Amino acid sequence: MAFDYKKEYKEFYLPKRKPELVTVPPMNFVAVRGKGNPNEEDGAYKKSISLLYGVVFTIKMSKRGDHRMEGYFDFVVPPLEGLWWQRGVKGVDYSRKEDFVWIAMIRLPEFVTREEFLWAKEEAAARKKMDVSGAEFFTYDEGLCVQCMHVGSYDDEPATVELMDAYAKEQGVVPDMCDGLDILDMSGSERARFHHEIYLSDARKCRPENLKTVIRHPVRRG
Repeated sequence: MAFDYKKEYKEFYLPKRKPELVTVPPMNFVAVRGKGNPNEEDGAYKKSISLLYGVVFTIKMSKRGDHRMEGYFDFVVPPLEGLWWQRGVKGVDYSRKEDFVWIAMIRLPEFVTREEFLWAKEEAAARKKMDVSGAEFFTYDEGLCVQCMHVGSYDDEPATVELMDAYAKEQGVVPDMCDGLDILDMSGSERARFHHEIYLSDARKCRPENLKTVIRHPVRRG
């Protein structure tokens, strides 16, 4: 049976509909960075998603080819995730989607090394005729966070964020998100901390009021 990260690590992917504290360990991702409104048709964000899945499925299906990855195990492709911010804003301003800077990403299984990742990029480029230059191996060490399951439209997320902020205050922790970073100057992004969303629903097939999204905010002890 294929390993399913959502089922095996429910504390990270299936939180309750009320805020909670969680400590997230370092994880490796295939990531694409960009700017702009994620809802723009044929925009950079939607193109990045195709690129992410192209690389991840190349890794997953390597079992059918001649290339063997040491420690390979079959896996369910983890959910799409996103780190979001805007220059000069701590958190996000949902009314200014055109100002978003983002990192779209999908978790990689532990057996995927940087070398195997480079192989997967080259293989995806050759087999799928894709421009994979924007895909990178990205390690994110998130640490202590407040998270909550949000059910509903993305535009309704501020209400859930308010609950998270109130809970954080009760727990004696304070928000620890970065601002002012530009997508062209991201050498330290693996140590930066951002508004984080994990998409458990396919927005193309799910009614907005039923969308399930994990919202995660980094915090630190006051």
